[in-house]
Amino acid sequence: MVKEVYWHLPGLCNFRVENQILLNLMKDYPSKFKDGYKIGSVYGTFPGAIWNGGRAVFGTAFKSDINRIIKIYNSRGVPARFTWTNSLLEEKHNLDTYCNLIMKLADNGKNQVLVNTPALEEYIRKEYPNYKIISSTTKRIVSLESMKEELEKEYYLVVLDYDLNHNEEVLKELEPCADRIEILVNEICTPGCKRRAEHYRAESLSQLEFDTNTDFKCPHQNSKRNFAECMKRPAFISNEEIDSYIERGYVNFKIVGRGLSQQFLIDSYMYFLVKEEHRDFIRMKMTQTLNDAMRAQQRR
Repeated sequence: MVKEVYWHLPGLCNFRVENQILLNLMKDYPSKFKDGYKIGSVYGTFPGAIWNGGRAVFGTAFKSDINRIIKIYNSRGVPARFTWTNSLLEEKHNLDTYCNLIMKLADNGKNQVLVNTPALEEYIRKEYPNYKIISSTTKRIVSLESMKEELEKEYYLVVLDYDLNHNEEVLKELEPCADRIEILVNEICTPGCKRRAEHYRAESLSQLEFDTNTDFKCPHQNSKRNFAECMKRPAFISNEEIDSYIERGYVNFKIVGRGLSQQFLIDSYMYFLVKEEHRDFIRMKMTQTLNDAMRAQQRR
């Protein structure tokens, strides 16, 4: 019997067309995708939501747009997962009208939230108990003992810090909880970066203050951010390695790409989700459908 494996995709809002096409292709051509693979959620935010963290996203979305995008995923059996991981949130931010509107519109028992700060987490648990709550990698939990403590809490999943992806001691010790751990497979950030938490705080402040002029300068900002380079990173988990993780009980994998290019996204999907002999066909179908969607948009 094939074990079910869950993949969590980026771009809830900004890659909604790409994700919708992927979901349709998985339905139409199931034999061309890897056996047992399912989409566990699509994560991200609606633009301008101050609870958002990890990557600042500016703009706004109308109520009708929010409803439509949530329906795109939920109608296909896929949870929308909101990235409520702003590390600077205080109790006063809990009453934000826009973020609460998003939560109310998606409060149907199907959706999820990623959390970072205790203040917002407690508020969500009280006001929106229908949501599954996931502990975010933005917490920077990098020790075995801290991970064990996190897994003792009432989280649906805990996202493993990518610096621990290949730490055999950690992976072995956490095997009893493997089905509650989510692993980032294609992280592009520099391994062991000492300024990663600082970067998250800068993005959080940028989101809170609607200010794109952050003082933070990533020391690795000129690094290449394509999939080929990503595959060379120490935290990268290859398809061959993923099979061994699955055998040990790890069945939740996260594809990063929020804020990256469409090409990076598609390359990641082709590599991880599609059987090798069918990648050219699925890539062609996806590109063709994207082009058709773009032409239809231009005619409006």
